Amino acid sequence: MKRRTPILFLIALLLPAAVIFSQGLKKIPIRSSGCSLYSFCVMKFDESKSLDSSTVYAGECVKEEVTYGTICIKLINPPADLTMAEDLLVAYLDYLKESFAITKAAGYGKGHRLNKNADTRGILDYWKDNEKNNWKVKAWTDGKFIGVLYAFSRKELPEQRVNVFLEGFRMPEANKQ
Repeated sequence: MKRRTPILFLIALLLPAAVIFSQGLKKIPIRSSGCSLYSFCVMKFDESKSLDSSTVYAGECVKEEVTYGTICIKLINPPADLTMAEDLLVAYLDYLKESFAITKAAGYGKGHRLNKNADTRGILDYWKDNEKNNWKVKAWTDGKFIGVLYAFSRKELPEQRVNVFLEGFRMPEANKQ
């Protein structure tokens, strides 16, 4: 009987991840950017230009009362280094807070790496907007691209599912692997 205990423990640990992936996680290309993401619902991306002429791709979809969204920016003037790229990421998130009518923020959690890639920087935050939606946001950069992934809902966010989505951004170099 003791030999079954580790196997049962392993199954109990892996079961939630298997359930999440079996619920329709799909790889979606972000138009012609070279970036992609893993999402539970299909996003259609609009393409536009920012004030500095960087290309901006934005899309959203809704699944089970949660809105999932992605903003991907192909930077026309990449910063000189990753510290400057992370500063740009903070400035963009500050801009988005205003655009999304965010009234409360937990504060930026820095030090994240996309797929443990040392050449990336990531920032995490939790927000609340003027309509009482709960937001979880994770933004990524490699200096050439910015990816902002977010999920929001009036209800409590399904943390495990949202985490899979927020970690699902892929930049062109990561797509080749």
